[in-house]
Amino acid sequence: MAKNRTIPFGYCMKNVEITTEPKEVYAVVTIFDEYLKGRSLSEIAKLMQSEKIRYNADSDKWNKNMVKRIIENEKYLGTDKYPQIIDDDTFRLANEKRIRKATTLDLIPDDLQEIRKCTYCTECGHKLSRIGGNSKYEKWDCRNPDCYKFEYRLTDQMIIGAVLNVLNSAIANPSLLELGGEISTYSPTADIVRKQNEINHMTDSAQADFDRVKAEIFKLAEMKYDCCTYNDSPQKTDKIKELLKNHEQLNSLDIGLFKACVSRIWISHFCTIEVEFINGVKIKNTTERMNENEYSAECNDNSCKNPDCGKP
Repeated sequence: MAKNRTIPFGYCMKNVEITTEPKEVYAVVTIFDEYLKGRSLSEIAKLMQSEKIRYNADSDKWNKNMVKRIIENEKYLGTDKYPQIIDDDTFRLANEKRIRKATTLDLIPDDLQEIRKCTYCTECGHKLSRIGGNSKYEKWDCRNPDCYKFEYRLTDQMIIGAVLNVLNSAIANPSLLELGGEISTYSPTADIVRKQNEINHMTDSAQADFDRVKAEIFKLAEMKYDCCTYNDSPQKTDKIKELLKNHEQLNSLDIGLFKACVSRIWISHFCTIEVEFINGVKIKNTTERMNENEYSAECNDNSCKNPDCGKP
């Protein structure tokens, strides 16, 4: 295992003083020059390794993190202990580029941030990962080690296009949002029936223990309450319909509308995208791979489908 350096790359100790190490100084200057010429950190690391320049005394292995540490190390500007290796302008330009590039890679639009929070794998239920920062090579995939990778590259525009299609279909056809079902239901269990019969026998007795009967009635009431279910989907359906009522067709994603109406996005490994609304209704949209190596999102048979209610 390579040992960690105690003195920054480019310097060495001679006669109890820190001085420059010629071969390493050449490497430091080359790293700054190549970075400003446009080479990436990984490319520069490969260059250093190909030139057999050792980052540590016992290893010539390089990686992009080593290169990054050199570019951002202010000791190369010169201090009371370290001689100057890089001039102020070169150091400033290189680090301005580094910060600018890092900011660009990490910058993901708000709409994608919101989509990323609620997008899941249909097969395993694991949250999907968006890979690639703000580059044109981004893709979405399931990183669950117990699942498996997607068959095709899934892009931002494929997901956004599918969500837009579903929202526009719901705007044009609100009946897609209907789920049905009763607002509240009560279905007594066998334990409740037994408890009710027990209380009936106790009250029929001429020597009933009223305190005990009272306690058992309270217990029965609690059991009945636990058996009741409340379905707020109708209210949520009305809320979505009100939000979409008289809404114009969307040309771009309205993130406020999306957050108010959608709870999750489900994506299968075969590019089938389902948008789940806050009332539990799922509307499916199929994204197909195009021959021209481009991607688009469209509804099957030009219409989205609601698998929960079976309406076209």
